[in-house]
Amino acid sequence: MTEPHAPVQRPPRPLGERRTWPRSFVDRLTSPRPGLTALVLAAREMGGLRPEQEALRRGGELPYAPAPLPEAEPGALAVTWAGHASWVIRIGGLTVLTDPVWSRKILGTPARVTPPGVAWDALPPVDAVVISHNHYDHLDAPTLKRLPRATPLFVPAGLAPWCRRRGFIRVTELDWWEAAELPAPGGRAAAVRFDFVPAHHWSRRGLYDTCRTLWGGWVLTARSGRRVYFAGDTGYGHWFTEIGARYPGIDLALLPIGAYAPRRLQQPVHTDPEEAVAAFQDVGATRMAPMHWGTFLLSSEPPLEPLDRVRTAWGAAGLPRQDLWDLPVGASRVLEEGAREARGF
Repeated sequence: MTEPHAPVQRPPRPLGERRTWPRSFVDRLTSPRPGLTALVLAAREMGGLRPEQEALRRGGELPYAPAPLPEAEPGALAVTWAGHASWVIRIGGLTVLTDPVWSRKILGTPARVTPPGVAWDALPPVDAVVISHNHYDHLDAPTLKRLPRATPLFVPAGLAPWCRRRGFIRVTELDWWEAAELPAPGGRAAAVRFDFVPAHHWSRRGLYDTCRTLWGGWVLTARSGRRVYFAGDTGYGHWFTEIGARYPGIDLALLPIGAYAPRRLQQPVHTDPEEAVAAFQDVGATRMAPMHWGTFLLSSEPPLEPLDRVRTAWGAAGLPRQDLWDLPVGASRVLEEGAREARGF
């Protein structure tokens, strides 16, 4: 486990470095993974692991408002929610995709209930991709296949071989609290720093590879000082306070609010809306954009419940309403350089 008092800003690692890792990261788990008995008990307790049919019929009410990507100057921070944990982030002159999933269906789940909020052909050139972990709803091979193989990928420790087998030639894998820097287009000085940070989660892609690769979130920092935290997939716990201490001045936290029921099963690895608001306060961010809901129905809560609950929790905490960026799928916000308020789209 990484020491709790390691330096806040380590020197960046070389891009594309080939590294050797432990065979397993199981020692990084915050909680043991539930076994078959826990799965059966959770399903019996809640009547299933997916929403009831009546709740599914309300899926058509999910907020979906695709619009053209807004203009964003290099000093601005612009985000567009493509759905689930997929964002188009423009920061420091770069366009970065997070956990891109443009597929209609992923292994083991029903088809998505809202289409991608941004058409793939409408994306600007992608300068980088960050991956939080290897679960199918965050690491989607058919989507990555659409990218040029020279696209820089930033991935957790142990995941580079998977990417290189698929032809990607610029893959940087990092451990928790490590970073790398990527120059802006045109060869200017390093524009964005990519820091990989811990999360309360796990990894598995097949039957026999549990925790063979790491999991986490990303803090992206531009030379202008703009900073965005993408939490990936995570439960609630002590890491949020540590992330906030190491990376002060986060302008925007992208935090998951869905896939939280039944709690017996999901609490260690998925924040519910109230926990997401607490995590936002722990990291000391200025604004929060909810994600990981309204796209793939991975758990048993009603599809619209995460939005209702996060708005209620936000109000109960006395937080400024304008700082909750509860975007419809496809919508954008732009925070101009030096600005306090954002433009919405």
